[in-house]
Amino acid sequence: MALLMRGLRGEAVKLLQQRLGLDDDGIFGGGTEKAVKAYQEENGLAVDGKAGAETFASMGLYDLILLRRGSKGPLVKRMQGALGIDDDGKFGPGTETSVRAYQEKNELEVDGLAGPATLVKLGVLGPEAEAAAKGAALWASVGESTEGTLDKLKSLFT
Repeated sequence: MALLMRGLRGEAVKLLQQRLGLDDDGIFGGGTEKAVKAYQEENGLAVDGKAGAETFASMGLYDLILLRRGSKGPLVKRMQGALGIDDDGKFGPGTETSVRAYQEKNELEVDGLAGPATLVKLGVLGPEAEAAAKGAALWASVGESTEGTLDKLKSLFT
C-alpha cells in the first residue's frame, strides 16, 4: 500500500507537504506528521499521522493512491464492492486475483495493484481523478512507493 509516514523521504512526501502548505523538503518528519494529523482530524479521517489511500483521496492526491495486498480500509471496501466480491475492506489474495481479472478484462496493466487507472475504471474514484488514471501517476514502481520503508521497519526493531 502506498503509505507515507515519519522517516520516509522523496517526491511523494514533497507533494504531500505542498498540499499541506508546508516547506517541501521531501522529508517526512515531526512537522509533516503533525500537519497530517491535523488534516485528518479536520476532515473526519482516522487520525494516525500516516498518509495513505484515504488521506490521499481526501486531499485530491490521486497519483499517490496505490492499493495492494495488505491495504485495508473504506477505499478497499468500495473497490471490493465494485468488483462484486466480499467487501471486508481487506486487500488479500482473493481481492488481488479479482483485481487482476478485472484489469485483464478491461485492457489495463495487469499487476494486481489498484492504482488510479483501475480505481477510476471501476468507478471507485470519480472523474476528478482522471488525470492520474491517464498516466500522470507518481509511482513509477512499487519499489518507489516503499522507498525508506525497510529502513523505517528495521528502526522499529533495533
